[in-house]
Amino acid sequence: MNIKITRSAVIPDPIRISLYHKAPELGPKILFFSGGSALNELSQHLKNFTYNSIHLVTPFDSGGSSAKLRHAFDMPAIGDLRSRMVALADETVTGHPDVYRLFTHRLSIKESQKVLLQQLTNMVEGKDPLIRAIPNPMRRLIRNLLGFFTGQVPDNFDLRGASIGNLALAGGYLNNHRHLDPVIFLFSKLVNVQGTVRAIVNDNFHLAAELESGDILVGQHRMTGKEVKPIKSRIKHILLSSHPDKYVPAVAKIRKKNRKLIQTADLICFPPGSFYSSLMANLLPEGVISAIASNENPKIFIPNLGIDPEQHGMTLKEVINALLSVMQNASPNAPTDTLLNYILLDSKNGKYSGPIPVALNKKGITIIDTHLISPESSPYYDPFLLSNAILSLV
Repeated sequence: MNIKITRSAVIPDPIRISLYHKAPELGPKILFFSGGSALNELSQHLKNFTYNSIHLVTPFDSGGSSAKLRHAFDMPAIGDLRSRMVALADETVTGHPDVYRLFTHRLSIKESQKVLLQQLTNMVEGKDPLIRAIPNPMRRLIRNLLGFFTGQVPDNFDLRGASIGNLALAGGYLNNHRHLDPVIFLFSKLVNVQGTVRAIVNDNFHLAAELESGDILVGQHRMTGKEVKPIKSRIKHILLSSHPDKYVPAVAKIRKKNRKLIQTADLICFPPGSFYSSLMANLLPEGVISAIASNENPKIFIPNLGIDPEQHGMTLKEVINALLSVMQNASPNAPTDTLLNYILLDSKNGKYSGPIPVALNKKGITIIDTHLISPESSPYYDPFLLSNAILSLV
């Protein structure tokens, strides 16, 4: 016999939050489906209350520094993984601050390739001040990671502005039979990540978007409106492609360990960020949505504030329906309340795309309208208020 126990929640819940703050090592397993940098501030605050948050990140990014590495080595994107691990790193004296400084360091955008390559060579040889400050055996491990990178980097690779953390991850990926998990594990230990960060899949795939206009865009960078002009038609579907420049259908499947993380999380959060390329992309691999449906704990959606170019012309109601539709299509027998329970927002202080839907309770979805935006954070969510609200629901 299955017995489901419910409780009344106070938001924010000062008693619950205080308990988590006193013993973050015993904190809740809050799972986030995300990518990009939108969640980094929240992650930095959340690690004060739980060391057990779980971050499943898309490796499909095709913009910025990740694009250079993907083009040079035909590999998954690692920039978002690195930025999330750095956000969750232990920055106190009990952590590894010297490693943190190195992995957050970027090479100059003004120096010549010759100078930058020499600086990187000095790191590999243990001569650079940033690497000398790190004690062994960590120093030797990092030198090895960077050595694998420099040993295979193409002569025309542009090092300007490169993140040392990204280069170390790339070196580890190349040295571990082109597999992400071992180097993510090592990186996590080196910066003492206070949580779990994993790629949703290890596959070297790219995002594609079918627009309502009938066009198909290939490449995450073509959807976000950051590196190219914003899209002028709604996204109808997002897909996976095995080719970076033309749509070649691909299928990904989550591994058992990621499925278990989803099934055993204390709370599942669909957080703010680029709606399709950061959030919905995580739902594409086979097995993700069935794992969500099998978890009986709360699931919450926190909608974007302001304008997300990927949500071209969509109201908040349409955004919520798009999220539900993708999950219900993949798991048609799952009741709505096994996929989504709460919408967390701040209608008083936030600007959303269209009116707040009022009929969601008919689907078993509750809107929690609470204080999430401060004068200091406006027009964005305040990471302190948002984390307190999330923690209060666990």
